[in-house]
Amino acid sequence: MERNSINQLSKSALVNSKSSLITKLRVTREADFYSEIALDHNNIEVSRNFYIGLSLAVSSSVFIGASFIIKKKGLLKISREGKTRAGSGGYGYLKEWLWWAGFLSMAVGEGANFAAYAFAPATLVTPLGALSVLVSALLASRFLGERLNLLGKTGCLLCVLGSTVMVLHAPKEGNVASVEELGEKSLQSGFVNYVIFVVVVSLVMIFYCVPRYGNSNVIVHIIICSVIGSLSVMGCKGVGLALRETVAGTNKFTQWITWFCIFSVVICVTVQMNYLNKALDLFNTSVVTPIYYVFFTSFVIVASAILFREWGNMSTRDVLGTISGFLIIICAIFLLNGFKDWDINLASLNSLLQRREGPPVMIHGETTSTSSLLFDNHPNSIYGESRRTTPFSSFSSFSDQYHSTTTLAVGSITSAIYEENS
Repeated sequence: MERNSINQLSKSALVNSKSSLITKLRVTREADFYSEIALDHNNIEVSRNFYIGLSLAVSSSVFIGASFIIKKKGLLKISREGKTRAGSGGYGYLKEWLWWAGFLSMAVGEGANFAAYAFAPATLVTPLGALSVLVSALLASRFLGERLNLLGKTGCLLCVLGSTVMVLHAPKEGNVASVEELGEKSLQSGFVNYVIFVVVVSLVMIFYCVPRYGNSNVIVHIIICSVIGSLSVMGCKGVGLALRETVAGTNKFTQWITWFCIFSVVICVTVQMNYLNKALDLFNTSVVTPIYYVFFTSFVIVASAILFREWGNMSTRDVLGTISGFLIIICAIFLLNGFKDWDINLASLNSLLQRREGPPVMIHGETTSTSSLLFDNHPNSIYGESRRTTPFSSFSSFSDQYHSTTTLAVGSITSAIYEENS
């Protein structure tokens, strides 16, 4: 009987151990199951926010790019009606509905751009602002009759390609998900040191460099706009997070960091726009626009990397892809703005490449170079009238010395082609 009781006890202990093991396995499986569900839900939420932010950023560029064209149409209409133009101090555009339509388009675009920072990383949203330049160039060619040359069209293509590369490789989410977390990160030493750097650089530029070099060097004003503007983007990100959480049901406008972000946005945008307007007033727009884009976007990426740690979870391939996309967009912006007044097209390039010349010949007792024959100009008149026969006739707005240099350079290329063929 003792053996039977021992066997029964051992069997019951074995059954209990099996049941407890099964229970543990069941609990573990359930925990794994729910953790997988939570992970999938988090991934879905991240993807949803990413594409919402991407859509808002792209739509922002469309509205902002269109606003320039609409307001320009309104200003041209005022000019045709003989009213005082805005450049001469007139305010007749305030009574023109076209101008107000452009203003409304810009307001919608800026609102969409502001909201995009609440859903997508600043590393993605800010560079996509280059699409507004693309939209503006295309619409100006269609509705304002402004010619988009070959380099401009190449710039448009590169802008689309660069933006696509950035979208594919940019971080899908930042490491800041709440206003409280933003407040904690903003007090970390890395970002505090960056803010101190921005303040010191801005003060040196404003009180030392601007009085001495502001009227002769565009970089002075651009640096002020860019470093101050990088802080304004960080503030926009914080206000966007507060708005998103408030709409979701949790009031975040009782947090100190929310009002700090609002105050910083107002101050930084005011200073940024002041010095940007000065740069536009002193220098050509085609010079200011690409340089400002490069500096502003670069400082925003640096500030975003310090504060939000958006690059921390990126692979080496994604980092290289994001940097490559940004560099492609930079090239596109320079092609769109830096050469927009040049008359360069496929026909002029074909005519240049197809021209063939013989060796130097004697004309009126003087040796004539191939470059002179190419442009039907005698060397003695190379500093005289503009080269009406050159394919790049629109270059006549530049100095004669520049024409001379261009002529000699093209002539050298043609000579090389002749020597190679012969």
